[in-house]
Order: sequence, then structure tokens, then C-alpha cells
Amino acid sequence: MESSKSIPTSLLLLLAIIFSINYSACLADPDPLHDFCVANLDSTKITVNGFPCKPASAVVSDDFFFSGLATGGDTSGMFGSNITQASVASFPGLNTLGLSMNRADFAPGGVNPLHSHPRATELVFVLEGELLVGFVSTANVFYSKVVKAGENFVIPRGLVHFQYNAGKVNARAMTVFNSQLPGVVLAPLGLFGSKPAIPDEVLAKTFQVDNNVIDLLKSKFGN
Repeated sequence: MESSKSIPTSLLLLLAIIFSINYSACLADPDPLHDFCVANLDSTKITVNGFPCKPASAVVSDDFFFSGLATGGDTSGMFGSNITQASVASFPGLNTLGLSMNRADFAPGGVNPLHSHPRATELVFVLEGELLVGFVSTANVFYSKVVKAGENFVIPRGLVHFQYNAGKVNARAMTVFNSQLPGVVLAPLGLFGSKPAIPDEVLAKTFQVDNNVIDLLKSKFGN
């Protein structure tokens, strides 16, 4: 009778890799079951991770059209910039398609302040002028580049970043996301304008300043 042989380590490793690939595939988002799923933004009784679909019989060509990025926004505010969003919240045809786009307009000296997108990587394409674009990695390394018209800069998902117009003329960019609703956590508003407010003691200890500084910052951002 032939003696049994142990399974080679290399074969076990290969089987483990195959299993892990198949298992992760099972956990991935399923393939679309329809050509499209135009968001039903009026649905308030159904809660899903996204938006429910309009009935196909109610879908029209305008559901796949959005003109909101054709016109620039007002840049006279405190940051000297204006962000116009084309996400599923304003463009229902994007629902389930995994992408969205913003238009960013900047006056000279204008900034899209430090913020992050928890659900998306961002690709910045400058159309006019030039922008200083930068982000900070989880290793606290700062990466930045002056991006001119016709050039791109990519910002990895979830990392804190900004765009700043250091030039003397207006600047304009389009930013593309691999999410229908990338979300945004705006650092100054999140820290100093949250509802309810973060306690002064926490912020003062975090930034190693006294409460008067925190009160000043909160007065500028809604608290």
C-alpha cells in the first residue's frame, strides 16, 4: 500500500491565494443588474446605501444631463473660491455609476481649504490659471505641485488636501471622483463649526493654544 504524502507548501500557498481571491470577489460590489439606476431623490421612506432607482418608465433623457458646471460660482466669500458639485445629489443619472465631478473656481489668493473625501480618490484637472495642489500622507509627508492649465494632479482617497490660487489671475479646475457621492470633511468647519460644538478644552489641548484662540476660530465658522 502506497504511503500518503504531505501536500507541498507551495501548493498550499497557491490554494490559499485562490481561496482569498474568490472570497474577496464574493465581498465586492455586485455587477449592475440594469443598464442604469437613475436616483429617486424624492424617496424618503426607503433607506439604502445610496439611492433607490426610479422606475424605468419614468426615466427621461434629462436624467443623464447636467448643465450646472457650465457657469462659474461666486468667489467673493471668505475662502475666495467656489465649488460647484455634480454628484448624485444634483445629477441623479450618476446613481450606481461610481463617478462624479466638481467645478472649482478661484479668485487670486483663493483656497479650497484643507479637507478630505472619505469615499473617493480625486483627480484635479486645471483648465485656467494655475493652482498649488497638495496633500498630506498618513506618514505626515506633504506632497504638492503647482499645476498649470492642461495638467493633472491626483489625490489619494481620504487624505487631507487643498487647492490654492497663488497666481494673479482667476483659476478654474475640474475635479473628478471615483464615487457618485465622495463626501467632504472640511477641516475648519468640522473642527470649529460642528453641531453641537466640540468642547473648547478638547480643541485647546489638541492645538496647544488657550481657549481664547479657540473661541476666535469658532466665531468665524459658526460656533
